[in-house]
Amino acid sequence: MRIGLIAIDGCLGSAIASIIDIVRVADGARGDVDPRIDPIELAILGPKRRVTTTASMTLSVDHPLSESGEFDVVVVPALGTLTAAATNDALQSRDARSVIASLGRLDEATTRIAAACTGVFAVAETGRMHHRRATTSWFLGPEFLKRYPTVALDLDTMVVVDGNLVTAGAAFAHIDLALSLVRSISPDLAQHVAKLLIIDERPSQAAFVAYEHLRHEDPIVVEFERFVRARLDEPFNVAFVAQSLGTSRRTLERRVRAALNLTPLGFVQRLRIERARHLSATTDLTSAEIALRVGYANAETLRSLLRRERRRS
Repeated sequence: MRIGLIAIDGCLGSAIASIIDIVRVADGARGDVDPRIDPIELAILGPKRRVTTTASMTLSVDHPLSESGEFDVVVVPALGTLTAAATNDALQSRDARSVIASLGRLDEATTRIAAACTGVFAVAETGRMHHRRATTSWFLGPEFLKRYPTVALDLDTMVVVDGNLVTAGAAFAHIDLALSLVRSISPDLAQHVAKLLIIDERPSQAAFVAYEHLRHEDPIVVEFERFVRARLDEPFNVAFVAQSLGTSRRTLERRVRAALNLTPLGFVQRLRIERARHLSATTDLTSAEIALRVGYANAETLRSLLRRERRRS
């Protein structure tokens, strides 16, 4: 596999370094796992001969962006921004526009595109994500949805694969993205690399998502979250909750769907799973006791939901 890693001035240094290290460790270890695994080549692509990352790391560019189509996978790392305004500004820079133009020219039949964090914005700018699933940094969800409303954004999952597009969540999800690329070559090799580098599996961003951040300008959704979080151990009835919030069931369902891309019940289930995982990790409660704490009389119901979430991720 030939992997082209795009780098521009100001891109996230840790993102570049983690991808380079994981891919190169994988290439070095492939013979120990299976001698039949082909070499994995990684090269730096960019709009100029040398670029400097946020960590003041200077990289020599191996190939111009015009040669991106010669690679099996082109990876777009984080732009090095932390806010919506800074990300929007970065997307308008000359280097970013060059990257976006080069991505737009790639042949989808021969080259996969992988991106993480704010790098996903650059891919979305090409229009390639229209009606496709993707993820990005959870705290930039509102801006992403505003800019690209036709993308099916999944902020729970760390890595989302939709055909020849692979996207990953916030900053250190570059590690998960790199492992995902290695896993596409050999699951055994990816597992071996994860053990060598002591990389824990982190399949979800859900533990980091404060849903009120997603559309905080919608007071009904914010109040809905606060209401149900305080009553996760109680039976959920959407009509009763809507009445308690002084709105109609139809309005509540519509506003929650628009803000979170979930039904009210789906959102409550996510919150219950989040709480259950937290209790499991931080207390000595039994499965049955945890189930009762999050609104399930039957522990098997909770276990079934947790298994379903693991399969989704």
